[in-house]
Amino acid sequence: MIKTIVTDDHPIVLEGLKNLLNNQEDLELSGFYENGRDLLAALEHLQPDVLLLDINLPDISGIELCRQIRSRDQELRIIALSVHDELPVINSMLQSGVNGYVLKNSVGTEIIKAIHTVMTGESYLCTKTRDRLSRAGEGQLKQVPRITRREKEILQLVAQGYTTPKVAATLFISTHTVESHRKNLMEKFEVNNMTSVIKMATDYQLL
Repeated sequence: MIKTIVTDDHPIVLEGLKNLLNNQEDLELSGFYENGRDLLAALEHLQPDVLLLDINLPDISGIELCRQIRSRDQELRIIALSVHDELPVINSMLQSGVNGYVLKNSVGTEIIKAIHTVMTGESYLCTKTRDRLSRAGEGQLKQVPRITRREKEILQLVAQGYTTPKVAATLFISTHTVESHRKNLMEKFEVNNMTSVIKMATDYQLL
């Protein structure tokens, strides 16, 4: 039996996955969790074969959660479940150590196929993800940018409409430092204005 656990904070999705997995003779649903904290706690004593991981959890990004899991467990097969077909998100999840990537609008048989495939040691990308990667063009971000704690603080304030002087006063830093961080953020996101940075950071759930 392939012991499988699920982490997803959407009740309808969880119910659908439970029904799907429970109808498979060779799969055993060993647990389901709604956030990263509970999942990490469960992995202290559980030894599942496969984790189906929603990458949009309320307490932590799937990218960071996967990195934390991989730092302690190289054997667990992780399949990302996502609504995102953006190239940077897909690449970042693959870089963080997932064994498979399946879009949530894929049919149930793709999830079952993904589980069986990763159990053989192979990687699995659903049909729509493979198609998205094949259409990847030049000039696109390759991965979701990693931002520092200070950059995130500044980004959050700018998103609230704070001016550079007000950001500086709020964080007790100089306006020059704020401008330097803004410049770094635009370089990381490969855009030339903070409005685009804020939109992309929101899309990638960095805020």
